[in-house]
Amino acid sequence: MKQFRTTFIRAGLGALYFSGAHYLLRPIFAGAGAVFMLHHVRPPRADDFQPNRHLEVTPGFLRATLAHLKSRDIDIVTMDEVHHRLSNRKFERRFAAFTFDDGYRDNRDHALAVMREFAAPFTVFVASDFAEGTGRLWWVALERTIAKASRIEVTMGGHATRFDTTTTAGKQAAFDRVHDWLRGLQEHDLAREIGALCARHGVDMAAICRDLCMSWDELKGFADDPLVSIGAHTITHCNLAQQREDVAR
Repeated sequence: MKQFRTTFIRAGLGALYFSGAHYLLRPIFAGAGAVFMLHHVRPPRADDFQPNRHLEVTPGFLRATLAHLKSRDIDIVTMDEVHHRLSNRKFERRFAAFTFDDGYRDNRDHALAVMREFAAPFTVFVASDFAEGTGRLWWVALERTIAKASRIEVTMGGHATRFDTTTTAGKQAAFDRVHDWLRGLQEHDLAREIGALCARHGVDMAAICRDLCMSWDELKGFADDPLVSIGAHTITHCNLAQQREDVAR
């Protein structure tokens, strides 16, 4: 279902573009500016099974996007400047801002060089547990678990559900179903279920975190670059909408 939805949206956007309708709609929908919310920036992988691919772009794609914005004479600004322009209704010039969620090491290793080419500021929103090296990147853990398994079993709603994951299509179907189920759980339930699944299949979630995310020491050096700002992205990367107000605060 998720793949179908993504394909449908892409087809719709493509139809708008090739029909030229976006030119007619621009005065209505263009707005004052846009925020590009990114995650990973890294070279493409060759794996057939990449269910989290929507969370990454290549350095070449990022470079092309920045070049396009510059060619349209759009200002690339900090989030502070976005706030200033919106608060003061300074809409004389269109703007774009770039953010990167979670604090992935590839933001430093691949995105930073591209952003420097265009003198483009950006903000990285860091989850504290990820920087500590103890965080649960459960969606990556789920991908790696299914990638290595030929069969998985999960108890959902009190019923054991078995998935044949010998094929790429089977792996994708299992990922979509289990991902949606996990995402709907309370944080402690999600932690228990993904922890049990990883334990059964020998996947180390802490190792995934340390492999993908910058540590505090790495972030300190990264933040020394004048283009880089660091923002807060919760402690555990929890779903704030599911928390009590006091816990969310």
